[in-house]
Amino acid sequence: MREITEETGITPDALMPDAVFSRPGRDPRGWIISNAFVSVISEENLNTCGGDDAADARWCDVEFTVNGEEAVLVLRSEDSVITSKLRMKSVKFGYPCFEIIDSGGLAFDHAEIIACALYRLRSIIENFDIIFDFLPEKFTLSALQRVQEAILNTPLLPANFRRKALPYIEETDEYLTGAGHRPAKLFRRKQGG
Repeated sequence: MREITEETGITPDALMPDAVFSRPGRDPRGWIISNAFVSVISEENLNTCGGDDAADARWCDVEFTVNGEEAVLVLRSEDSVITSKLRMKSVKFGYPCFEIIDSGGLAFDHAEIIACALYRLRSIIENFDIIFDFLPEKFTLSALQRVQEAILNTPLLPANFRRKALPYIEETDEYLTGAGHRPAKLFRRKQGG
């Protein structure tokens, strides 16, 4: 957590361990072992503030598509577009293994790390098992929907999403205030859910 805060200026509410990348030769500087984590951060908490060796840090919109064995990862920032092409070699225990065909300029195996994280996150987010871990204890339905839409990279119909989410949530007697519009009802994860 300290490294994320130091490098980005952001302290996430939650970090989900994703995978360990330790293949010899993955980094030309030596045998480097990387532990990858995933987090979801609301737009209100974003402020690019790279430190140390990340002075050139910037936020990117991410598009990730998998079609059979072929995968494409696109990172878009204000002033650049990076497109990486990968091939899915296998999936074992829910963890994919990608081979980088064209890194698009991303360093080392970073395209593979991002692709693996997105693949795993998308495969487990639809069933609501972990989505609540990326939110505060009390949240609005729209915040819950935005998290799932951001991860799946697709808009969801609010009525369908609400119907799908209802078995997992319960209303509180509280409302979100100070947002400049009608107060939104706050929900929480259903106990035992």
